[in-house]
Amino acid sequence: MDKYNVTGMSCAACSAHVEKAVSKVPGVDKVQVNLLTNSMTVEGSALVAEIVAAVDKAGYGASLAGGSGQQQAASGLDELRDTETPAMVKRLAASVVFLLILMYFSMGHMMWGWPLPGFLVDNHVGMGIVQMLLAGIVMIINQKFFVNGFKGAIHGGPNMDTLVAMGSGVSFAWSVYVLLDMTVAVVNGSDTRVMSDMNQLYFESAAMILALITIGKTLESYSKGRTTDALKGLMKLAPETAVLVRDGQEVEVKVDQVQPGDIFAVRPGAKIPVDGVVVEGASAVDESALTGESIPVDKETGDSVSGGTVNTSGYIRCRATRVGNDTALSKIISMVGDAAASKAPIARLADRVSGVFVPAVLLIALATFIIWMLVGQSVGFSLARAISVLVISCPCALGLATPVAIMVGNGMGAKHGILFKTAETLESAGKVQIIALDKTGTITEGRPSVTDIIPEEGMTEEDLMTTAASLESRSEHPLAAAIMDWAEEHDVKLAEIDGFKILSGSGLTAKIGGSTVTGGNLKFIESKAEVSDMLRRKADELADKGRTPMFFARDGRVIGIVAAADTIKPESAEAIQQLRNMGIHTVMLTGDNARTARAVGAAAGVDEVVAGVLPDGKEKVIRQLQQRGKVAMVGDGINDAPALTRADTGIAIGAGTDVAIDAADVVLMNSRLTDVPAAVRLSRATIRNIKENLGWAFIYNVICIPVAAGLFINLNGWAMNPMLGALAMSLSSVCVVSNALRLNLFKLNDSRRDKPVKNAIEPGECIIEETSAEISDDINKNDDLTDKKTTTGENEMEKTIKIKGMMCTHCEDHVRKSLESLPQVDSAAPSHEAGEAVLQLNADVAEADLKKAVEEAGYEFIG
Repeated sequence: MDKYNVTGMSCAACSAHVEKAVSKVPGVDKVQVNLLTNSMTVEGSALVAEIVAAVDKAGYGASLAGGSGQQQAASGLDELRDTETPAMVKRLAASVVFLLILMYFSMGHMMWGWPLPGFLVDNHVGMGIVQMLLAGIVMIINQKFFVNGFKGAIHGGPNMDTLVAMGSGVSFAWSVYVLLDMTVAVVNGSDTRVMSDMNQLYFESAAMILALITIGKTLESYSKGRTTDALKGLMKLAPETAVLVRDGQEVEVKVDQVQPGDIFAVRPGAKIPVDGVVVEGASAVDESALTGESIPVDKETGDSVSGGTVNTSGYIRCRATRVGNDTALSKIISMVGDAAASKAPIARLADRVSGVFVPAVLLIALATFIIWMLVGQSVGFSLARAISVLVISCPCALGLATPVAIMVGNGMGAKHGILFKTAETLESAGKVQIIALDKTGTITEGRPSVTDIIPEEGMTEEDLMTTAASLESRSEHPLAAAIMDWAEEHDVKLAEIDGFKILSGSGLTAKIGGSTVTGGNLKFIESKAEVSDMLRRKADELADKGRTPMFFARDGRVIGIVAAADTIKPESAEAIQQLRNMGIHTVMLTGDNARTARAVGAAAGVDEVVAGVLPDGKEKVIRQLQQRGKVAMVGDGINDAPALTRADTGIAIGAGTDVAIDAADVVLMNSRLTDVPAAVRLSRATIRNIKENLGWAFIYNVICIPVAAGLFINLNGWAMNPMLGALAMSLSSVCVVSNALRLNLFKLNDSRRDKPVKNAIEPGECIIEETSAEISDDINKNDDLTDKKTTTGENEMEKTIKIKGMMCTHCEDHVRKSLESLPQVDSAAPSHEAGEAVLQLNADVAEADLKKAVEEAGYEFIG
């Protein structure tokens, strides 16, 4: 997709004409023109020169937009810089000065008896000439209307400027004709004819139309400039320089000279120039500009940092990992800019109307003049009605109704770490009826933590955790990490250990203070010590809650249980409740066993749980859900990518993988699940705003054009002055833009006004027709459930391998990731309960490779 800058557009008719011209170029598959940003996106194989030529032929200018990284941000900032409003203000000031002088001569003397120069007293022809000269000056000051208007008409694309130019030009031309007739009447001594002609001079109308339209365009230009504030704010984050460390010396260079692998230094208060990893020092980094999170994040050696964020405290050195277009900031800028340049489906009606709007208005104005002449009205009266029709019609309001709201809505989202990739996504997110959520890393933290500590009678919690932490300090198991995190948080002093061993059967042993300490699951510990009934019951209760109990024994006596689980994020239950209040049906998808999945689902409050699902199975569930309505998928991992792509709206948690982010339509920079209902809320508010804008634009034209044409004169005497029509046209666009700016006041996280979506699924209704096991079986049997576009036609092979050492769902995740890294393995479904993994293969794989993958994950390959 290529992006172009387009010059010369002034209204929706212009953008429609450019779009029509470019769409005819051979090789162009899709084209979208954005009036707000004066940009155009083109998809296809057409040459740049051919596209630029087509735009030039249509009467406008075009150039390819380009650049990379911070250069692109700088050039984009130049493009968005409001240079139009200052020029409009100068033009307006000059117009008003000469208009006031004109109004003094045309109305001041006649209505209020203001004094005139001696040579104009009782000199009607001289008065007319002065008005003509002053009106001509105002027309020259605003010549842009005439140049653009007639240029568009010549190229077959009449626009708003055409209407304004014709309205003002016809008023001026008619007044010149009347002035000539007045001159002849003076020569012939016809005072009655002179006074009649004097009342038909419209020089002040010709000038007033231009001045009032310029007032409206100035206000519109200022308001449009404000709609891009969020995007300009992001672009200003891009640092211009970086401090590189070369041969032990710090050298300041331009940021585009930084290459991956370079070491750069960041002092307190300075911006981080590019994405990187901390290699020296520690600090707190303010990431609020990217994530919306106001609290600085602590960074130390090994942690990643993002370009555009601010180092608030310590001195750090980092190794550059992503530069130019690859940095997170550049991707965000690109994403927000692309979304603003795209069009929402709701704008299609306005686009169709805009394409024929101006020609239709010209025909209505001509018909108005002819009809009034046929019913016996004077030329002056008939012209006044036709001119009113020309100047009151407003295609700009139609053209701006959608893009200004999309721009402001996207900007609001970006401020809060919610990025919509396209305008279509921004619209579709608010129509979602079902949201499917991946469990691990989305609803849960994605890592285990200690949930329960149950010492045996006669033991203290402190003694149990000191023993457990000391034993697990040598283990690399995920559950060991959970215990060590707890120990560090509670300042547990570890004891010296000797003879540490990992035993077959999922257990550990070591000497601590002369005693033999063992740890492991129930099956393992039963072979080493007697387990009381109380601890057995507690273990069963913990397992029912989706927690993994770990038993510890000392010298053949069980001293207690430490349970760990992938805990639910603090905000997950609240987020899911907010979604349900919106009338959205929630479904949790997970590869975990049904027992664990049900426990997590109940705690989170989702409507349905689908467990034991492979990546392809998730995609099939999404397709099944789509039979009941619009579906969004929320996930963060590589195995979520097929489901994210299949869903009507894919939502990626920003802390997840690049693959998930690339596959998604909406990216949440934070890992907060409450940003999901916030995204839906923002989408609904933006679409509501667009509907208000379109409604105003259509109703304004439907009502005002008949009034301007004089349709109600015989009913109630409503006759519109052309100057009043010009004022109404000016304010119509300002109203649309101002209404869109109201979105800046919208509170994304305020759930008090949430309402259920239309056709909402009844709470508690089960909409998944098959069980998780059936879904997995369908995939395993390769029953052609995959999309035809991705089917290879080759039968997948299934292989089951035995594995020892898996104790929990986290063990399963480790094994799954390691096995799926093999190119021959499409998917892996480990089960710690069964002690095996079921593999779906696209080609035969050597047993040695499988063994290596399992052992690299830290487990024993049986066969």
